[in-house]
Amino acid sequence: MSRPELQNPPEIFYNDEEARKYTRNSRIMEIQSELSDRALELLALPQDDVPRLLLDIGCGSGLSGETLSDNGHHWIGLDISHSMLDVALENEVKGDLLLADMGQGLGLRSGVIDGAISISAVQWLCNADKSSHNPRLRLKAFFGSLYRCLARGAKAAFQMYPENLDQRELIVSSAMRAGFSGGIVVDYPNSSKKRKEYLVLTCGPPSVNTSVPEGKSEDGDSSSDEDSSEDEENQTVSISGRHRPRKKQRTTKKGKGRDWILKKKEQSRRKGNVVPPDTRYTGQKRKACF
Repeated sequence: MSRPELQNPPEIFYNDEEARKYTRNSRIMEIQSELSDRALELLALPQDDVPRLLLDIGCGSGLSGETLSDNGHHWIGLDISHSMLDVALENEVKGDLLLADMGQGLGLRSGVIDGAISISAVQWLCNADKSSHNPRLRLKAFFGSLYRCLARGAKAAFQMYPENLDQRELIVSSAMRAGFSGGIVVDYPNSSKKRKEYLVLTCGPPSVNTSVPEGKSEDGDSSSDEDSSEDEENQTVSISGRHRPRKKQRTTKKGKGRDWILKKKEQSRRKGNVVPPDTRYTGQKRKACF
């Protein structure tokens, strides 16, 4: 069975029938509760019994929001599926609900959110469901607006299912360019069934207090970087230091050739910029006149 995000856009896939079936499935309810508990744990909120205002991105029918309410927090949930939000209203969830497309940015006031979680939602932004959709630009709008609405030092924890390494890199790099520090945390990296991947971000530049948490291992203890394998499935992929000093550009007497130009164009594409396509004329010097 193919993944939901590969079948239809979320507002179409989660129709009335699918939304109710999803919410009534006991197995899904159990998984959602476990993932929400772990995401809340990764936020590392102060243990002072003070309720926080949290954001649940892709809240669906409010299953993950129930975990936030059970822990004494206030929350705002947003989702693009009208049917999912209707089910949440029927279940009388305690959070405030917004019908919104996270790829268009979050219309929230600056610095008012104490933390954000998202369960199985961020990878949807990597798909172009409409001709007007550009995954890089949608991720840029999402992470940029999220950075603005979070309080300084607040954390965000996104449980996600990237389809491949390219999607993972696209999501993480978009978050770093928005100003976040943090990285990937993988729980149970050696288990095909229990393996879960989280993107844990901190609003602000890297520091000692913004280090990436360690993932859980099979024995229940946190595993260190030394215990993880050295392939692309590492348990913790720490990405920080977004503001590195730029290296001086080396130039030669021959000038900047085709290889240099292609390299720079590819770097610009990764940043989400619109770059002219490569042709056989790329890098060729124009004549003085036609």
